[in-house]
Amino acid sequence: MSSLTLALRDSSTMLRRNLLHARRYPSLTLNLLLTPIMLLLLFVYIFGNTMSAGIGGGAGRSAYIAYVVPGLLLMTIGSTVIGTAVSVSNDMTEGIIARFRTMAIHRPSVLVGHVVGSVLQSITSVVLVGAVAVAIGFRSTHATALDWLAAFGLLVLFATALTWIAVGMGLISPNAEAASNNAMPLILLPLLSSAFTPIHSMPGWFQPIAEYQPFTPAIETLRGLLLGSEIGHNGWLAIAWCLGLAVLGYFWSTSKFNRDLK
Repeated sequence: MSSLTLALRDSSTMLRRNLLHARRYPSLTLNLLLTPIMLLLLFVYIFGNTMSAGIGGGAGRSAYIAYVVPGLLLMTIGSTVIGTAVSVSNDMTEGIIARFRTMAIHRPSVLVGHVVGSVLQSITSVVLVGAVAVAIGFRSTHATALDWLAAFGLLVLFATALTWIAVGMGLISPNAEAASNNAMPLILLPLLSSAFTPIHSMPGWFQPIAEYQPFTPAIETLRGLLLGSEIGHNGWLAIAWCLGLAVLGYFWSTSKFNRDLK
């Protein structure tokens, strides 16, 4: 059997293992999924009329639904990958990795299974949150089929990048609680972006931080694709952030994983 065939076989096995874990223990995924849904309902129905004044929509709650949904879709990815950090930490601390060490398996397949499984769960969560958004009034009338395809590609790329970072956070954590805490910035960063309020409404000293952190360019690109707003330089920034975080997370995770297996 070639090394490529072995890698694909073992990676698919690890993917199946992680998806079975997610199905048997859905409480963590459900709890993380409820956060963006609750924020969506909170900001639309409680703060929608007030917040819409800040975006210049002039149409009250309906204008704010369109504004806030792209940010919450990306926030959903940040929430979902926290479960990946916890799952990786559990694998490292509960002895299963020591058992894998004695078996003739392709070692990187352990991490690949986590990453692919997490990306699939993230996209599923995005679809569910998107369905709730459509049910309460979100509409994307400007997007073409190509725009939707580009938006889907951005979501997958963003989920892959954050997942590799979450895997690294799980590997350095001594237990599941620490992994959850270490990965918390992935759900807090959207609160400091343009997800809920425009950058120009923030204090001047804070605007560059909010504008160039990873979430804001991705949010503005997603808004441009789905709502027809100006994307500008945000598209390139979003892709650069995604590729940079994915490469960083990959090398960080694989190097830490390989050291732990020695």
